[in-house]
Amino acid sequence: MALNKKTFQTRTLTAIIFVVVMLCGLLINSWTFYTLFFIIHWGCWIEYEKMIKLISPEYARADLRVTSIPKLIGCGFLLFCLPHDIKILNLNIYFLGEMIMLIGAIKFLLGLFKERENKVIIIRYAILGLLYISLSWGLMINLRNINFIVFPIGFVAALTLVASVWINDTMQYIVGSVIGKTPFSTISPNKTLEGTIGGSILCVLAVSIIGYLFVNKNLLHLFIIVSLIAAIIGTLGDLLESKIKRLAGVKDSGNFMPGHGGFLDRFDSLILATPFVWAVAVIWFSFS
Repeated sequence: MALNKKTFQTRTLTAIIFVVVMLCGLLINSWTFYTLFFIIHWGCWIEYEKMIKLISPEYARADLRVTSIPKLIGCGFLLFCLPHDIKILNLNIYFLGEMIMLIGAIKFLLGLFKERENKVIIIRYAILGLLYISLSWGLMINLRNINFIVFPIGFVAALTLVASVWINDTMQYIVGSVIGKTPFSTISPNKTLEGTIGGSILCVLAVSIIGYLFVNKNLLHLFIIVSLIAAIIGTLGDLLESKIKRLAGVKDSGNFMPGHGGFLDRFDSLILATPFVWAVAVIWFSFS
């Protein structure tokens, strides 16, 4: 197939902008980190709702004033996951998050009473969205602030996870392109068994070596565990999002990145791996 120069230029420029924005959001300070994941959370919810409406006509016919509430409850959860010493106009921001979740839950339940049908479907997809999207990004924000004495163990774990996901995707693509022959799953025909296994092994080796040599030798176990989670759970996250897209009958979850897809396309691996890394950081903190 001949290379489409215009498409290649668009994909390259979009990828560069994406990497710059991500690095700025992750590294400048805590507020850029929080803002980045609030934006990602909102974008993921919009794409999730769009695909669910394609999957379920019953959900699509439901009152928008009801189906839009869960993502607002999710925003409340993200506020609750911020450091509890943050205040706005002398009001604890975590308390504001609690109020948004409580009021949102009440409005959602009251709205359900007005729905003559499809209550179960609305509840099912609301809970799925909160678990799939809001829980993950809330825990990512919380992970940013898990510290052991003065060492930011959670922040290191978060950055390691993001880097591991990127490295894993790259390694799986390269290995799959070179030696991949056996299909890994019917859900994602482009993935090969050789690429998935080989890329995952290279990801764990690369992240562990880089972390050991350039970050902190005492955290080798953390680098190994986080990169393993990124390789295994991250791959499952990719397959899960591919399954949702297949059910919805769409190629991409969205188009916020021309040539690369939407928010869920870009963060499908990270979104499923985050709760596991958060659990590892909490256990590490508890027993250290």
